[in-house]
Amino acid sequence: MTQTDKKQAPLADPAWTATGPSLAALPAATLAPWRIAARRAGVAVLGSAALLLVGCVGNSVRTFAVQENFGSVATYSRLFDATPVQACEASRRALLSQGYVISSSATDLVEGKKSFQPEPESHLQMVVRVVCVPEASDGKVSLGFVTATQDTYALRKTNNSASLGVGAIGSVSLPFSSTSESLVKVGSETISKDTFYENFFDLVKRYLVIDQALAD
Repeated sequence: MTQTDKKQAPLADPAWTATGPSLAALPAATLAPWRIAARRAGVAVLGSAALLLVGCVGNSVRTFAVQENFGSVATYSRLFDATPVQACEASRRALLSQGYVISSSATDLVEGKKSFQPEPESHLQMVVRVVCVPEASDGKVSLGFVTATQDTYALRKTNNSASLGVGAIGSVSLPFSSTSESLVKVGSETISKDTFYENFFDLVKRYLVIDQALAD
């Protein structure tokens, strides 16, 4: 084979590149839709980024003013003419008389819980905690501290769909579903009403009088 028989390599075509046609060689009418689509895609990306930024700013943690002022009013404490053991025992009996379940009891501490249901899907739990400490050197006068907390629970329903696992196919959803219910804690509040504690302390004093009369 002579030199003239060899095929000459084709000249490089400026309208083509290694990956396809050159954009520079395409007519303007053909490039117009591509450019418009690219611009729209860029605007969409910028819009999504702006919405994400606004969402982050909107989800900032709210701040509240200080709710405690440490007033001098003795709402949560009372003096009793009894020893700490007698005061806590009277407090335990006072809670039992109102339907509370005693969850913790000691010589200087008692705690009771009681549940309420003001609405079909709303539940409340009251927790009353009493701490008794000596106030006099001879131990015959005690100081009782009482704190009541009310927790609020809401009923949440969750729909669960049934599925069946098949080896070659995977998971197949069945037209059967079940609903599960659970109580979710949605709030908690310390009771601050004076009348609530006044009624409790009056009940404790009543049982102290009964206990002293039995002791005599």
